Amino acid sequence: MGKAVLGVVVLLADLVLLVMLVINGIRWGVYVKQKKDGQTIKRTVKRNGIYLLVGVCLFGILIFITQISVSTPKVKDSDGNTIDGSIAELKKVELNGHNEWISIRGENKDAPILLFLAGGPGGSQLAATRFSLGELEQHFVVVNWDQPGSGKSAGCMKTKDITVNTYIEDGIALTEYLQERFGQKKIYLVGESWGSALGIFLASRKPDYYAGVIGTGQMVAFKETETYDYQKAMEIAKEKGDNDFIKKLERQGEPPYYSGNIAMTSQTYYNYLSTYMMKNPEIKNGSYHTFRDMLASEYGLLDSVNYLLGLVRTFNVVYPQLYDIDLRKDYTKVEVPVYFFLGRHDINAPTAVAEDYYKLLNAPKKELVWFEHSGHSVWVNEPDLFVAETLRVFGQK
Repeated sequence: MGKAVLGVVVLLADLVLLVMLVINGIRWGVYVKQKKDGQTIKRTVKRNGIYLLVGVCLFGILIFITQISVSTPKVKDSDGNTIDGSIAELKKVELNGHNEWISIRGENKDAPILLFLAGGPGGSQLAATRFSLGELEQHFVVVNWDQPGSGKSAGCMKTKDITVNTYIEDGIALTEYLQERFGQKKIYLVGESWGSALGIFLASRKPDYYAGVIGTGQMVAFKETETYDYQKAMEIAKEKGDNDFIKKLERQGEPPYYSGNIAMTSQTYYNYLSTYMMKNPEIKNGSYHTFRDMLASEYGLLDSVNYLLGLVRTFNVVYPQLYDIDLRKDYTKVEVPVYFFLGRHDINAPTAVAEDYYKLLNAPKKELVWFEHSGHSVWVNEPDLFVAETLRVFGQK
């Protein structure tokens, strides 16, 4: 029986049991109201307890089944046939003692390696990039990494122990794994948002490991960016006369935030800015596909929960560690070609700051590429152009 079919069967069984539990709960209430004897009430309670226990067990089985049957789809041609020599793997790898998950996809397993670094910290994009940037698989072996505390790697270590250096050390370990497995000396990096900064960290630490770095939605100075986002949201709210939102921002105060639920507090103005960008007619494909991505075949039910919870928990721990980082001060020299793919209408990561960094950056080769119909998520807004520019700057076209 297929994963989807079996999952539906078990889920329906759970729903049936839930309905039975509710019905018997109502019956129990009637018995009590009518002052039935104690023995009848005890039998009803016992029966309801059995239904609940069976329902919990079946739901646990459903979670288990979805977790062990995860996969990434085969790489196929236009006729739906699996391409000879292709690779499509979803696997767990040990990186510095942490069990973390990656996907590996490509039409030719001997093609150059491209490692995609998701945003966050705590974000997972195992499926999202497959949907938006599948064309890259024709030219690269595309590797997606669920970083510590995100998605399928949410439980690889205690969240409170995750540091910025954890990502750097594990990223280097993953690079070494890919180098050894595929026999390639250097790999390409593409990082989005938080991943764009991580790409700079990795290239700076081990420049001989990487052939080039693309940063999109480039993050440079985290504290400055947070303050800008807060003030920009306030500015837009005042223009719109959104007084309730203005009061909400005033109550929480300006960042940086070091305590409480930092992720949800920051999300107040993130969501406001994202919604504003989604309504911008100049931005193509402004909507996100969160449910499509988190319910993809790469994730079981527990993974889908961690897709959201992992982001919140990890963000709360790691983001305050980023406030003092400013690439303009600490990473002005990178011995690897660096390319910035910036959305002209990005108001989540101020492009003026990225431009400042670009001017200061000393690299063997550098280029700033503007995407005229994009906001923060260039690879989502203009995926075809993103692929074309990636192939161009990485010399694969």
